[in-house]
Amino acid sequence: MHAYRTHNCAALTKANVGDSVRLSGWVHNKRDHGGVLFVDLRDHYGITQIVADSDSEALPVLEKLKLESVVTIDGDVKARDAEAVNANLPTGEIEVFARSITVQSRAEELPLIVNSAEDYPEDIRLKYRFVDLRRERIHNNIMLRNKVITSLRRRMTDQGFSEFQTPILGASSPEGARDYLVPSRLHPGKFYALPQAPQMFKQLLMVAGFDRYFQIAPCFRDEDLRADRSPEFYQLDFEMSFVTQEDVFQAIEPVLAGVFEEFANGKTVTPAGEFPRIPYAEAMLKYGTDKPDLRNPIEIADVSSHFEKSGFGIFEKIVGSGGVVRAIPAPGTNEKSRKFFDEMNDWARKEGFSGLGYVTRKQGEFGGPIAKNHGPDNMQRIYDELGLGENDGLFFAAGKEKDAAKLAGLARTRTAENLDLIEQGCFKFCWIVDFPMFEWDEELKKVDFSHNPFSMPQGEMDALENTDPLEIKAWQYDIVCNGYELSSGAIRNHRPDIMYKAFEIAGYSQEEVDANFSGMIEAFKLGAPPHGGSAPGIDRIVMLLADEPNIREVIAFPLNQKAQDLMMGAPSVVSAKQLRDVHIRLSGEALETQKSASDAEKADMNSNAATRDAPPA
Repeated sequence: MHAYRTHNCAALTKANVGDSVRLSGWVHNKRDHGGVLFVDLRDHYGITQIVADSDSEALPVLEKLKLESVVTIDGDVKARDAEAVNANLPTGEIEVFARSITVQSRAEELPLIVNSAEDYPEDIRLKYRFVDLRRERIHNNIMLRNKVITSLRRRMTDQGFSEFQTPILGASSPEGARDYLVPSRLHPGKFYALPQAPQMFKQLLMVAGFDRYFQIAPCFRDEDLRADRSPEFYQLDFEMSFVTQEDVFQAIEPVLAGVFEEFANGKTVTPAGEFPRIPYAEAMLKYGTDKPDLRNPIEIADVSSHFEKSGFGIFEKIVGSGGVVRAIPAPGTNEKSRKFFDEMNDWARKEGFSGLGYVTRKQGEFGGPIAKNHGPDNMQRIYDELGLGENDGLFFAAGKEKDAAKLAGLARTRTAENLDLIEQGCFKFCWIVDFPMFEWDEELKKVDFSHNPFSMPQGEMDALENTDPLEIKAWQYDIVCNGYELSSGAIRNHRPDIMYKAFEIAGYSQEEVDANFSGMIEAFKLGAPPHGGSAPGIDRIVMLLADEPNIREVIAFPLNQKAQDLMMGAPSVVSAKQLRDVHIRLSGEALETQKSASDAEKADMNSNAATRDAPPA
């Protein structure tokens, strides 16, 4: 017989009744029924009920063990009585009578209870993550992650992609988010950077003559955290040669739709080939964001023209000075009190905006100061244009276009949530396309890149030479699902002449481009194919499929919101010798932190020495 088990804890069925078996696992739960002890034994695979009574030598041992102790049980499989069958367990028709027990490891008092769905503070959960991971929901999330990655790999391979690995230690880039830097021991004063993405390397693979690349790529960005962002994350990174934007869409849609269908657990998924293409400008107008949640039926509309001459002087002044007025429908609010609308206005102010205007309507009667000043006939024209009915309310976001769009987008989401309008049980995908290549930087008073400076401009050199830069669109695209951006991608700018010109428009000289992106630009001068790709975020994919609100729930060992590993104590102070090895000298607050840690370590060592030398009590 195997040293630890003949079966796992999900394997035994009624067909095994009468068998002598050996199981190993954690003591998940105990129930004392007056001389008969029932124990739920748990391993990675499931749970088996163990029974011990006065005839079993395992009884006194099991009675004294704390939950989460690890044991090996030798016993006999018995059928449960009909009334004791648990249909929710694969092993629910049987139990194992324990003949003997071996304690592999005794658990001490637990910092959190594994067999409970009770919520615990995040700092406790992350400090004892190895215990938290035993809990069913989190354990299942990590296994779902494994299955999703396995499925993604299979689907990419089936699409003709080859998996390659790119370097972890690379060069720092002046573009993008803040790098995590790694000091070099062999090259004093120089640093590696952990990859924010394998962007340049995957493009160089295309220049090297490979056609379809992918990898499950680790990426690192030293940026502020939020619920859907982690400093260390993984993405399905891919690149393709000799492709148009549409070719990229046709390659990745079946992969994403297929994975979501596989693990959607009954939810509907936008079919491959049917992801809507929404231009960036349209998304910002209709949804107030470039990552719209299409489960929300509300669409924002621009009603600025209605207030060019209006009795409502505030809006007239905003429109007259170049601002806009955006309308957010609130359908079926005739039974809502004035308080509902006032609370939305208060919410907008708490979000940092000047306020959220509104109009109420009940059985065709308009209400509120905007309607009173703008007039019922003028309000009716707005309602007719938007297709609103006699019991629909309306919110207004007014101001500079960028600010009004942002407020309208947030108000659209909050209104739909408050009115319970967001469709459930579905994953709705879309592409956001036609991003602007350039934008006006108000602070620097100059044209700058809007998003990715290495995207190919639509119209290529002709557009750069003959079109207003603020009108040029890029071959850039985002994949969005249920309001989450899963990835950004682009058809790349593979021509040095076009790249120099694009950077020139943004105020960069050819010398600056050569200095900052020498590897890429020199490669392109030696024959580069047209290419493009994207990189859907795996953590966000799993977060959506697991229906978790926080990305840390689908990462085995995540950092907390301050980018700390509470379990392993990272980031940590390192010794002066380690710093000397990499030619680093600390100053200011960093030096004080090191000194404090060093003093605490010395005090701890002295305390331990005193304890060792003390005579026995």
